[in-house]
Amino acid sequence: MIDLYSDTKTRPTAAMRAAIAAAVVGDEQHGEDPTVDALNERVAQLLGKEAAVFLPSGTMANEISVLVHCRPGDEIVAHAQSHLLNFEGGAVAALAGAMVRPVQGERGMFDLATLKAAIRPRARHLPNSRLLSIEQTTNLGGGAVWPLEQIEALVSHAREQGLAAHLDGARLMNAVAASGIDAARYAAPFDTVFLDFTKGLGAPFGAVLAGSKDTIDQAWRWKQRLGGSMRQAGMMAQACIHALDHHVDRLADDHANAQLLARLLGEVKGLRVDTPETNMVFCDVSQLCITAVDFNQRLQAHGVRVSIQGPTRLRAVTHLDVSRENIEHVARAATAIVAGL
Repeated sequence: MIDLYSDTKTRPTAAMRAAIAAAVVGDEQHGEDPTVDALNERVAQLLGKEAAVFLPSGTMANEISVLVHCRPGDEIVAHAQSHLLNFEGGAVAALAGAMVRPVQGERGMFDLATLKAAIRPRARHLPNSRLLSIEQTTNLGGGAVWPLEQIEALVSHAREQGLAAHLDGARLMNAVAASGIDAARYAAPFDTVFLDFTKGLGAPFGAVLAGSKDTIDQAWRWKQRLGGSMRQAGMMAQACIHALDHHVDRLADDHANAQLLARLLGEVKGLRVDTPETNMVFCDVSQLCITAVDFNQRLQAHGVRVSIQGPTRLRAVTHLDVSRENIEHVARAATAIVAGL
């Protein structure tokens, strides 16, 4: 199966498995795992923050950030398509007692005027606007890269209004690869930012949340409360270190494969394809009078799987397990499907 469902479908390479097996480990919860400590220090430096904490997932990193910044009844301004709102099981409400004020904008992004309209005036009968959350790159927005200047303007206004700022950096390194802007520059405006290792970076486990020393001290407490304490986690941390050493530069290959896939699919009559910025290709099949589910089932008969993003909308995500030859096979499969309709 050529699995383009998500870049979470990556599997550890042989070299990464060897690194995992050779990792020096200890009790992470007690600060005795040198590999975890090395990873935290490296990511904190990469993101330009004072401290960092290793967590099982990006979702936990998002939720811990909300718990650190918000109190019950507080409101978070985030895009209506954000992972925080749509794909975390309602954890913002269930765990923090907070609310999300969803805003709209093209490709998963929004402008300063939209933010200004979303932030509540201070009044005892209104929710307290407390946190601005931005997702880089945008997931349902098609893997779009937020311009740094736009981020800086939004966070600057949020701070003027008394809000903290959090960066969901699940695919931050894809933004770095696409734009050439350092991760630390993207992270600089934010109080908290996490880097996910289980997507384009190809590790089997983990995310690292970074911020000030005081913020990360609070994050450790929430990590414990949520059951996120770990033991010999150095094995997984070593996978993340290996990813930083070997899988960052190759993200450009995923972006090139996405561009190739978009071009080839765009040549198939009846398919409407968005131009990708990073590693996500969105395609609409409405002109073919077929559903996305049906088209995906036909792809699977050719050994290909993508994800469903709407009644007629599909998403294909390139990653390190997908080669140029795989991309060409996918395009041939789509061509054959359309020809057979």
